[in-house]
Amino acid sequence: MHAHIAEAVKKPDLISLAPDLACLRFETMKIYSALGAVRQLLESGAVEPGDTLVDSSSGIYAQALALACHRYGMKCHIVGSTTVDRSTRVQLEILGATLEQVPPSRNLRLDQELRVRRIAEILADNPSYHWMRQYHDDIHYTGYREVADAIDQDLPTGPLALVGGVGSGASTGALATYLRAAGRDVSLVGVQPFGSVTFGSEHVADPDMIIAGIGSAIEFRNVRHELYDRVHWVNFECALSGAVALLRTSGIFAGLSAGAAYLGALWERRGDDSRTYVFIAADTGHRYVESAYARHEQALDIDTLKPHEITSLDQLRHPWSTAPWPATAS
Repeated sequence: MHAHIAEAVKKPDLISLAPDLACLRFETMKIYSALGAVRQLLESGAVEPGDTLVDSSSGIYAQALALACHRYGMKCHIVGSTTVDRSTRVQLEILGATLEQVPPSRNLRLDQELRVRRIAEILADNPSYHWMRQYHDDIHYTGYREVADAIDQDLPTGPLALVGGVGSGASTGALATYLRAAGRDVSLVGVQPFGSVTFGSEHVADPDMIIAGIGSAIEFRNVRHELYDRVHWVNFECALSGAVALLRTSGIFAGLSAGAAYLGALWERRGDDSRTYVFIAADTGHRYVESAYARHEQALDIDTLKPHEITSLDQLRHPWSTAPWPATAS
């Protein structure tokens, strides 16, 4: 029996789509990150029950941190993006968390800068608050050890390829780190939207992209670039097509980042069939119904899609590019 709903909701399902292809499907992945970080902060004495934790979020982390605070008797304040939907806002309110959303912005960079600036103002006025720094603090790696252990136990021995979105870096980076420490041969493939600075695509815009959680318009300091072996840059059209294909073929209703990761895993698998491929579905598709899934008739046949193989970042182009990392950094 679980002591709290957060402990139950956090557990992912490992779903086999083929003998060498699996989906690691979460209801909301960042609960692992938030629970692990809050627990470690309490154990170290950095915070105490009743303290206020504050952070920025585009939606998923807000719910995760609110649940973690509810679990451990903390107060929670979120500076949210305009992408935080009504369902999340209502849950935060009932859980006792407070949310303030920054004004609508022209682009993701301005949105993230406004949120970070607002947090600085809040901390100046409330020095007792603790900033969780989900984009910068390696403490958010801690919670994923349990997931890595489960993957190691549930999948056959042998080489793995882990494919997933790179936002703060804590999820894919942490899973690869813990699996490698356990002795696994792991190839780590990161998925990015165009326009993200993390892997150098800020010069290629994608005005339709709404996957704020896997890209960054400002530097995220807890992304460990040396952990990644390959990167895929995927635009909205391809991510939508991948997500629709995933739902149609497997019944898995997941977010746009899962659609992009699914495409990446299928492509990598075509080139190397010696590994078991695991791609991450970080959240469900519910918040993307109107913005993406309602346009499912526009989805492309994914068998007709293939990425541009590039050798330098100045070759990046729509709708989908891929390259080894860090060869493209030169």
